[in-house]
Amino acid sequence: MKMYKVGLPFIGISSLLLLLSPVANAAEMSNMDHGNMDMSNMDMSNMDHSGMDMSDMDMSNMDHSGMDMSDMDMSNMDHSGMDMSNMDMSNMDHSGMDMSDMDMSSMDHSSMDMSGMDHSSMDMSGMDHSSMNMDMSGMQGGEPPPNARSPDYSNGVDYGQYGKPVMMGSLPLWGVSVETLGYQFENDQIDFEAEGWYGTDSNRVTLRSEGSAQTNDDKEIDSLSSLAYWKPLGIFWNGEAGIAYNTENDKSAIMAGIAGTAPYFVETDARAYLYTDGQVQLDLGAAYEWRLDQRWMVRPELELTAFSKDDTDNGITKGFNEFEAEVRLAYETFSRQLAPYVGFSYESALGDARDLRRQEDEDVDSNSLTAGVMFWF
Repeated sequence: MKMYKVGLPFIGISSLLLLLSPVANAAEMSNMDHGNMDMSNMDMSNMDHSGMDMSDMDMSNMDHSGMDMSDMDMSNMDHSGMDMSNMDMSNMDHSGMDMSDMDMSSMDHSSMDMSGMDHSSMDMSGMDHSSMNMDMSGMQGGEPPPNARSPDYSNGVDYGQYGKPVMMGSLPLWGVSVETLGYQFENDQIDFEAEGWYGTDSNRVTLRSEGSAQTNDDKEIDSLSSLAYWKPLGIFWNGEAGIAYNTENDKSAIMAGIAGTAPYFVETDARAYLYTDGQVQLDLGAAYEWRLDQRWMVRPELELTAFSKDDTDNGITKGFNEFEAEVRLAYETFSRQLAPYVGFSYESALGDARDLRRQEDEDVDSNSLTAGVMFWF
């Protein structure tokens, strides 16, 4: 038997070649193109990735555009132990990936950072989200949190025996206002002007009456009363429309008017009355409260009356017929709801009405001291 002796140099070279072989294979796989890999029939359901550490993997330059993963079944893959928290996927291109048939219901992506990924071209139209267990209770449109404020601001507190509060503007209320209730010493008569209402801040029914009552022998009462519907027309003005009756000429009429506050807090009202005989009466009024202090005030008032045609039987001529003015000094008492006053009044006929009164032997001009009270409740 022949014996061959191998020298030490040959053994060293052989060992070096064996060590370099895996390195060469790894270098050859690093330049592999996975773009045309067909993984559609791969069954990865039983693969256990629990011990894999992918935290240092750099997948930023990987091209997945040509990978077809439509038939991959990943429903049973266990990714629970995978550490993907440090994976950099910011430059990955998923635009060509077809994931329409993938079942990812059991995958846990809670630790993955995908903030830089571009999903604009991904086609997810065929994905089934029915089995995904997502908690969206904290999103807008879901159930409110336990400490959320209730819609009626009660915060769960019972309203008690008085019930749920209601805005004052929506409650039907009522009120009475008496602007004039006084005695004229010269003319020996009682003047009155009062109004009552019922309704809300948006809609009301008003009953209004003004006139005078003689206190001498005949005890004659002249009044103009109206029942109207009241509604705001703006911030400072209110409108009225209804029916009226005048005891002086014993006729009924249709009434329409406007009342409110003009600039500089001047109380203004204008009312028109259309009587059954075609006569139209227009009443204009203005008043201002000049306060001397918190209780005392001076109140001047002006009134004008005009008619559309002559009515000699009732002492009426066409145009402006009468002018009235009064100045009062009042003192408010009892929470400002009651104000006694003293004043001075002046009345004068205008235009052709002056001649008509002279023919009937009536005073054309008159003035008188007055005393009375104003109140509301």
